[in-house]
Amino acid sequence: MDMTRSLLEVKNLRKHFPIKKGFFSAVRGHVFAVDGVDFSLAPGETLGLVGESGCGKTTLGRAILRLIEPTAGEIFFEGQNILTADQKQMLDLRRKMQIIFQDPYSSLNPRMTVGDIIAEGLRNHGMGNASQKRDAIAAIMKKVGLRPEQISRYPHEFSGGQRQRIGIARALILNPKLIICDEPVSALDVSIQAQVINLLVSLQEEFGLSYLFIAHDLNVVEHISDRVAVMYLGKIVELAKDTDLYQAPKHPYTEALLAAVPVPSPKLKKKRILLQGEIPSPIHLPQGCRFYPRCPSRKNICAEHEPEFKNLDGAHWVACHLY
Repeated sequence: MDMTRSLLEVKNLRKHFPIKKGFFSAVRGHVFAVDGVDFSLAPGETLGLVGESGCGKTTLGRAILRLIEPTAGEIFFEGQNILTADQKQMLDLRRKMQIIFQDPYSSLNPRMTVGDIIAEGLRNHGMGNASQKRDAIAAIMKKVGLRPEQISRYPHEFSGGQRQRIGIARALILNPKLIICDEPVSALDVSIQAQVINLLVSLQEEFGLSYLFIAHDLNVVEHISDRVAVMYLGKIVELAKDTDLYQAPKHPYTEALLAAVPVPSPKLKKKRILLQGEIPSPIHLPQGCRFYPRCPSRKNICAEHEPEFKNLDGAHWVACHLY
């Protein structure tokens, strides 16, 4: 994986949640939410991260920002390992790394005005006086499609799409380089989704942003991403340029996901790939390939050995014994 000009590098990242039981809260096992993830993100690039619910996408995004502490691995941002950074260093790094949350209502404090919500980052970092903050808030509100005169309103006075624009403004106010987009449009109506996606694209071009775009909607991911990573039970099983992955998927799980995407015309017929069985528990993972119990192309080796994450042609990575 070429990381020579990366903004973000993630190496063997793991997040295991302990399961505690009994009077003394003894650890009886672990939930392997993220279990050995590697990828890089270049300046100005969008990496889409897709997979079924519970595969570890959101946990991965929050672990990268250290909103939850990883169990093991390395995360390099502009060459600095953020997992070894102290509190002061992390405060400086957080100016450059921001997040947009999935729910545009629960992520906003209902007791704070829009202006206070957007300015929270400026206050935490001690940036600007009152006049400068107000000017910065008004400017960023215009950028995201809100009116500066709405600065004194509260979140409940806005629609879902407008609330997500507030969340975007809050992420942008510190002029970051990386934004983790944690399913930022999944809670919105389809027509509003398109507006927010187009806004994110235009903001990326204007500010030179890098996005890790987490979603389960493959159509949305295809529209915004330069590369796409497919995640299954805590691991990335395929990573490729968006056109390569959508036109020539390699992993059987990716093929099944793409086959389930609805087509826009009732006259078009698509061959569905029906996966058998249930998703294995993230507590008791299969010994070999994690997709083995549901894979239509499984071999005997798949039950015994976990496949290596291999580079097929320089830009297409896959973890599958078929290759």
